[in-house]
Amino acid sequence: MKDQHSESSSSDAASATLTALADFGIEHEVLDCDPELADTAVFCEHYGIPLSISANVIVAAGKSNPRQYAACVLLASTRLDVNKSVRKRMGVKKCSFASAEETRALTGMEIGGVTALGLPASLPLWVDSRVMQPDYVILGGGSRSIKIKVSPAVFNLTPNTTIIEGLAVEPG
Repeated sequence: MKDQHSESSSSDAASATLTALADFGIEHEVLDCDPELADTAVFCEHYGIPLSISANVIVAAGKSNPRQYAACVLLASTRLDVNKSVRKRMGVKKCSFASAEETRALTGMEIGGVTALGLPASLPLWVDSRVMQPDYVILGGGSRSIKIKVSPAVFNLTPNTTIIEGLAVEPG
């Protein structure tokens, strides 16, 4: 069971997401989601959303002192190239996925609801170039109870964003 603090920070993050979208003035649709079905593979299967238009936001952590972080956006049909592309871009010897606790502390969001919108300005946002190709993508909405359908052009408006060729790779 979630504590009240996580529920309130989750609704704060969802509010920040919707505020960011309103500030950008970009057309979007809010999709309600059963929080139990928010993890990407389950969400896509249950709601009939192709993995090729569902975008994951994964926080990567460089194992350096001090630790470095970046929020990475990739299509659910690909996997984050954390050991090569992300590690090299961070300039660290080792890199991994941030833990659920680190992700929550950095973003105010729970895994399954992390979005690229309304992130802290101190967190770089790296977007795999394939995310920019579909007409729209489905992003987390800042909480596990909503997703956002939006044009990938939103990443031309988000602060601290870099579009990167090869940030993610095809599985296998």
